[in-house]
Amino acid sequence: MTEPSQDPVWDPTQYARFADHRSRPFHELVGRIPTPAPRRVVDIGCGPGDLTLGLARRWPDARVVGVDSSPEMLAQARSRDVEGRVEWVESRAEEWDPVLSGDAAVDVIVTNATLQWVPTHLRLIPAWFEALAAGGTFAMQVPANFDAPSHRLMREVAARHRRAAELAPGLDRVRSVALLETYAALLLDLGAEVDAWETTYLQVLPAEEGGEHPVLGWVRSTGLRPVLGALTDEEDRAAFIADYARELEEAYPRRSYGVLFPFTRFFTVAHKRG
Repeated sequence: MTEPSQDPVWDPTQYARFADHRSRPFHELVGRIPTPAPRRVVDIGCGPGDLTLGLARRWPDARVVGVDSSPEMLAQARSRDVEGRVEWVESRAEEWDPVLSGDAAVDVIVTNATLQWVPTHLRLIPAWFEALAAGGTFAMQVPANFDAPSHRLMREVAARHRRAAELAPGLDRVRSVALLETYAALLLDLGAEVDAWETTYLQVLPAEEGGEHPVLGWVRSTGLRPVLGALTDEEDRAAFIADYARELEEAYPRRSYGVLFPFTRFFTVAHKRG
């Protein structure tokens, strides 16, 4: 969840609206980590902490560190960590140094739905992998749906908005995800054993009659944030939301069971040979 500070604050409550859908890729990613008994585990982009606390339960003997740039998310995480099981660190991904951040080598680095916010992440990944102890694992997941209607329409509505020039940079920055084979090749070149795959989840989102479109609710806490950060004028923001909502109603029609929202994600697990 690390991202530039000029964006609006993260809203843990809004983000948690679709917690089941958001957590499933994390569990599937962690389930493929081959390191059996890590001593030090780091979650980069830990958000409100629920999933990081799951890492502490999975590896009860490990020292677990949660790293995030959002003080709002970390406040939520600390409030949930009633046993003080995790060390919570406020830092941007670009500034977190695995060598200087502790007195022991890192055995597992997990980063889930975070690196799309970090345009320089292809330069960070090799350093993180090299910092792993022998037998350690780097595991990442990023959304790969930036050409889906949810995001394509966001860009189209932004392009015809009267403040289009101010909206374009933020929307372009979020599209910094590389091809899956790029991540695999990057880590294979470092001598890693790589397990890489993509999954498209056909998500069914509940849609209340007359309520906000659920895809709009989904992106409010993620991809729409750069737009909301730029549109500080209430009239400008309302005009954008109304236009975008009309497009979403057409692209993702409401049905008796809700709204179908396909969502593709890339996964890469890199194991460092012992």
